[in-house]
Amino acid sequence: MEIMQIVGIGIISTILAVIVRRSIGSEFAIFISLVTGILIFFMIMDKLVYVVETLNQLAKKTSIEFTYFSTILKIIGIAYIVEFGAQISRDAGEEAIASKIELGGKIVMMVLAIPILLALMELIIKILP
Repeated sequence: MEIMQIVGIGIISTILAVIVRRSIGSEFAIFISLVTGILIFFMIMDKLVYVVETLNQLAKKTSIEFTYFSTILKIIGIAYIVEFGAQISRDAGEEAIASKIELGGKIVMMVLAIPILLALMELIIKILP
């Protein structure tokens, strides 16, 4: 199972990072953390592509406007990227930077969601007598 490989790599990398942090320094431990995150991301890339393609097919079958669908996918992608970046910053001990990354991501997601919210409001106004 692929999840066992992912968890195994994560556990081994965590142990290695802890050992390196104590003996060499935190710079190399951060590097190990970053490389592990990128490796796991590439391991799940084909699964992510499958999910996006499946959702795209579903959107076409249900006649969902592509603009809204692509916006939702962008927001989901931004959320994952922001989480990854914030966790790397936290691993480096930079909580303030992690918080700013999260704040920036939330603002970008809100800006992207505005057209969907406006369309929803217009629909509600049309439905109400």
